[in-house]
Formats: sequence, C-alpha cells, structure tokens
Amino acid sequence: SSEPRAAPLWLGRAIIMASAAHGTSLQMGAGSTAFVAPLLTQRPLHQSAPTQRWRPEAAPVSSGQGSAAAAAAAVAGAVAALGGRRQQGARRNANHGVTSRSGKLSAVSRPAVPSGGYCESAERCVRRKTRTINIGDVLVGSEHPVATQTMTTTFTHDVEATVAQIKLCADAGVDIVRITVQGMREAKACEHIKRRLLEDGYTTPIVADIHFTPKVALVCADFVDKVRVNPGNFADGRKSFDTIDELSEKDIEEAKAIIEESFAPLVLKLKEKNKALRIGVNHGSLAERILFQYGDSPEGMVASAIEFGEICRKYDYHNFLFSMKSSNPAVMVNAYRQLAREMYKLGWDYPLHLGVTEAGGGADGRIKSAVGIGALLLDGIGDTIRVSLTEDPEFEVKPCAALRRVAEMAEGKGVEPFEERGTRREGQFSRRDCNFPIDVPLNMDGSVLARATPSELESLDLQGLCDRFGLRLRKDGDVQKDWKSVDVVVVDGDISAAAATQLKLLLDVPLGVICRPGDNVPDGATLLHDAASVDGPLEQRVGGHALLFSGEESQDVVDKAIKSADPRLILLKPKSRDGVTFLGRRFFSMLSKSEETNKAPAMLWFNYPTSPGVDEDDLVMMASADFGSLFVDGMGEGILWDVEAMNFNDLREASFNLLQAARMRISKTEFISCPSCGRTLFNLQTTTAMIQERTGHLPGVRIAVMGCIVNGPGEMADADFGYVGSGIGKVDLYVKYDCVKRAIPSESAVDKLVELIKEHGRWQDPPSEDDDEVEAKELNAVATM
Repeated sequence: SSEPRAAPLWLGRAIIMASAAHGTSLQMGAGSTAFVAPLLTQRPLHQSAPTQRWRPEAAPVSSGQGSAAAAAAAVAGAVAALGGRRQQGARRNANHGVTSRSGKLSAVSRPAVPSGGYCESAERCVRRKTRTINIGDVLVGSEHPVATQTMTTTFTHDVEATVAQIKLCADAGVDIVRITVQGMREAKACEHIKRRLLEDGYTTPIVADIHFTPKVALVCADFVDKVRVNPGNFADGRKSFDTIDELSEKDIEEAKAIIEESFAPLVLKLKEKNKALRIGVNHGSLAERILFQYGDSPEGMVASAIEFGEICRKYDYHNFLFSMKSSNPAVMVNAYRQLAREMYKLGWDYPLHLGVTEAGGGADGRIKSAVGIGALLLDGIGDTIRVSLTEDPEFEVKPCAALRRVAEMAEGKGVEPFEERGTRREGQFSRRDCNFPIDVPLNMDGSVLARATPSELESLDLQGLCDRFGLRLRKDGDVQKDWKSVDVVVVDGDISAAAATQLKLLLDVPLGVICRPGDNVPDGATLLHDAASVDGPLEQRVGGHALLFSGEESQDVVDKAIKSADPRLILLKPKSRDGVTFLGRRFFSMLSKSEETNKAPAMLWFNYPTSPGVDEDDLVMMASADFGSLFVDGMGEGILWDVEAMNFNDLREASFNLLQAARMRISKTEFISCPSCGRTLFNLQTTTAMIQERTGHLPGVRIAVMGCIVNGPGEMADADFGYVGSGIGKVDLYVKYDCVKRAIPSESAVDKLVELIKEHGRWQDPPSEDDDEVEAKELNAVATM
C-alpha cells in the first residue's frame, strides 16, 4: 500500500533516542515524515503544534480549536491570582538591558545570526556576547572572566557542616557555591548559612538548587543569591514517561499556563530583590510533555529552556542564565549549540552555565567534563562552568580553573576565513566515510597511537615492551593485544638494528608501526612522509605510506600529496596549540575535497610540552578540550597524545578514556555517576567505587549510579542499567527507563545489580590468572589435531 503505515511508539522513540545519543538531529526523506510526525513536529522551537503518542491504531490528532482563547484566559486568571499585572509590550527589544549593581546597563548589540551559526566566529575563538547578570557580588557575562562553581555534599539543614564546606571551597578559589534545598527545613537553613558566612567575611554567592517545590523556592529566595530551577520538574513533578496519549494545541497552552502560575511568583520575587536565576535544563529530567513532543533530544531541552525564558521576559526579568546539561558530552554540546543558535534568532543575549552532569570521578570524570565544556569554551560559548565529580566539592575547583585557562588562552586564536563544507554549523553530526587499510591494524571506532624513540625500544625487554604498549604477555611467551593495547607505534628517529628487532615483534602481534624511510625499516612498516615534500608518486608496498600534515598546507598541497602517496592513513600534527580547533576544522574541510580519490582515516597528533606551573591535571583538561572539540564533530579517527609529563600507562589510559568520552571507542564499563549533594541517600563515593570494582570489566556496558530520584529515571535513558537511591537504605534498579526492582536493601543492592546484568546477557567473568594457562593448553590441543 502507498498509505503511510502506523508505527508503534517504541520504534519512533528508539529512532529519536538513537539520534539524541549521538547529539544529532534526525534527517528524513519526505516519504518518512508521516512515520514519526507526531513525535517530531517541524516548527520553530519556541512554538507548539498538536501532537499525539504513536499507537498502532493511529488515532486522529485533536484539532485544538479555541486553544488560543483558552490559554489567554488561563494566563489572565493566573496573573490575576498572583496579584500582578501584565507588562505592556512584554516582548521587549532584543537589546533591552538589565541594571547591574554597578549601575551600568549591560545591553549588547549584534547582528541577528553571526558567521559561526551558533557562535560569534567560524574561524577563531571569540567570546559569545552576552548581557551581564549579577549573582551576589559576582558579575557573569561576556565582559567578565568565566566564573567557576561547585556544589556542597552536606545535608543543608546541618548549618555548621554546610558553612564549613562552603568556606573550604571558597578558600580553594571557587566563585559560586550551590546547595541543595529540598524542603522548608533546608530553605530556612539558608538564612543561617548566609548570615554565618557574612559574619566570617565570606561573600561567596550561594545558589539554591530547587526540584519539585515552587513554594520552597519562594522562601529561600529571601536568603540566597541565586535560585536554580529545573524546568523538567519545577511544575510538572515526578514523571512516569507513559501517561500522555495525545496532546492538542489547547493541552500544550494549558500546560504552559500551569507552569507560569507556579513560576511567575518566583520570577517576580527575584526581580524585586535583584536576585539571579538559572534555568537549568537536564537531559535526564525533561518533563513528560516535552518528552512526548520532542523525544529525549537536544531539541526538547531547548524548547523547555525557551518556555521558561519567555516567562521571565514577560515579567521584564532579565537577571538569569541557562544551562543545558547531559551526562553525554555529545548531547550536551549539541544542546548548548542549539540553544545559542535559537537565542541568536530570537535576539536574546543571556549567559550560559556549562556542565556535563553525572560525569563520574577521577580521570574519567575530568576527561568527560573537559570534552563537553572545553568544546564549547573553545568556540567562545560559556560564562560559568562546573566540573561535576563524584568527589568532595573542593576537588572540582582545580579542573574548573584549568578549563577557564583553556578559554583564556584560546581567546582570539584561530585561522583565516575558510569555506567549511558540510552542515556541522547547522547542528548536523556525521563521521567521515573512511577506507580503513587491511595492512595497518587500525580500530574503526578510534585508534590509539603512541610515540617511541629507537633508543627507548632498544632498552626494553619483552615484558617491558608489553608494559609500554599495553600488550598481554602470556605464560607461553606469546604476545597478544588486549582491550587497551596501543594500535600503532610511531617511531621518532632513525631505526637501529636492535630497534628493528623489537618493531618486527610488534608487527607480528599485530601492531602498526610508522617510521621514516631509511635503513633497518622492517617489512610491513608504514613509511611516514611530510606532505609538503611529496612531489611524485610513491611506490606501493605492504604497510604503505602515511602523510604528516601541519594543517597549514594549501588545498593544492593537500590534493597533490594525497594523490601521489595514496596514504593508508593521515596524521595532523599542528605546530602549536594555538587555534587547533579551527585549524582542525579547516584541515578536515580540505580533506573532504580530496576524498574523491582517497578516504584515508586521519589521526590527531597533538603535542603538549612541559610548561612552568602546568601539572598533569592541567594537561589532561587542556588536551581533552583540544581533542574533544574535534571528536564531538566527527573529525578524527584516532589520537596520538604526545606529552612528556605523564607516564606511559596513565597516558594510554587517558587516551582510551578520551575516545570513550567522545562516544567513539568503548573500551570499558562507563559509569554515569552523580556528584552527590544533600539529597543523596547513600555514600555515593563508596558505593560507586564498590560498583566499579564489581563491574568495571564490562566494555560497552553503561551503568548509572544516582544518589536520589531527581535525575535518576531520566538518566537511565543513557545507561543500560541504573542504581538509584529511593529511600534511606533502599535502592531501585533500572533497565533503561524501567524500574525493574524496587526498595532493595542497600546491603544487597550491588549483588542484585550484578544479577540483573547477568539476566540481560551483558555479563562476562573478569579475567583470572589461570586464563593464560588454560588458553595455552587449548592452543596446543588445536595445534596437535
């Protein structure tokens, strides 16, 4: 039949969620529109349209006639009930300013949409122009340094403990501290916390984190400097995700009127007291209506933010900013870009607070945060930042400061204007279509390369060689690749006979070997050439050739080198870090023009020399931002992280972590772990460590560990399994959205989680010391058959 066929809800949602998981927008042909039209209405994000939940019988859509009058009556009634009056000319000029405590207007004038699409410049890092807002004594906006933020983990009603932790964070250098305020007891404690801080000489702004409780927000607004609200649950409350069957225009307008009725009193109070507001959208806790209209997507996040922003503007309140957090850096980056693009279209200039939520702890959490936050900062987007770690809050300060330095060092750096091919600036994500060679063992999801000198190779015995490159030395003397073995070794220098012997062993594993032409080059190695020096066809050989580019070559040089060498792979090694994001974008744009003749995978080779005052943590944040800013846009098929200040094991581990954070190569279990706060119902750090110890050997499995219900169910959409605190000493277990086990005693909850993973066929036993011996016997048995 030529008629469009109805599809079940799960299939439409699966399409949307798969797209959202990669931070992409759905692209469909005309013939596919009817298939998911009820879930993806094509309209500006600040408008609405009738929609319905897909069902097999494909029920008709409600007409929604008369919804405008009903909505107007509902809004008028809500405003009258609040005792307020509607502002004339509520939609003010785009450049309407707000008076800061300095008494100066912070209005900003600019073209509606800049050349970068979602950022000020397409060729260099230029800070996105925003108005100034005041959060206590801290001024936030493009005319001020990026502000840093953290969040307490104490029970807010414990005034002494909370004050002590805020002072500890302030002494560490943080600018703003957020505290959880889940009830009236905590709201009233805010008065004492603020007073105690001021008595002790601390003016650090305090932010109240509000979920579910508009009345609590009104109380604590008297005492704190800023209130953060979550549009997903401020008025809509807890969600079950499947109670809405259809929505008409009238339904949507009535829902917006209910939001305004709850939200407007807070807006008016904050305006009266010159307090700040953050409209903090979270990918994991979108309202059910938004999920129904847009799916679990960046588009839904933007729509949710705009709805709340319009209410603020209606009441002539402008001392607010937005955040668009997700535990998935790719979704997070896409959501912020889409919001920035939408604000340009609307003429809005509100600041942005950046963060990757539930990033986890240790190196994983730092790298994941730096990929998302850094990618935006390098585009000039972001005015305050938080690195959310499953650690004590004072440990978030240093990585925040490192990312702020990344933004400051990048300011104004870039390249000359160029034509960027593709639709990246419009929010369309795609990875390059590459031809991977059969004689160089690259990983199609992302390769890890390591640089080594001939003298270093000569000095290593067999065990040392395996340790250096993450290989597995079996008890029978055989050498094999492991989950986190390097894929390719790049030799830096002339090869001696002794080094050649080691390289032959690596080639037999097999690992790739890249080296310069010369004596003692083993058969099967890939020869490396400077692209600018290639002036004629290169001979064909096993292992082939690789080209080294600096990114400063002209299009003619790129075309000629690729045509002459027919390379197995390409390496981009910039001469410095200055503007590497934009240099990389220009280089990959040039590559796309040459891909008619060659589609070789390209590796990013970034060097980080030792610098005074820059330690290992700083290097991790810096490099993760640089690499991540290209990986999140599908630019680059591998990483060579070249730094002398890190030991080889940590550097190799960090390289794999970075690829996983960019949603490329999954090499271990991924943990989505919240940073803890006063709502947390168990010791999050201890519990997360315990779960990691039991399940950390499951590559490709994502496990969410949530201290409470606030973001728990929603974040399950980005995880395979979830462990969520549901009461004192009680835990709920999830599979994706679905809660499958409730109120499990915390003493046995980890065991039950392992059982759940086994039930769903995702478990594998961790390797034991006997594995080598068993495997060797099996191989010997096969050999004698």
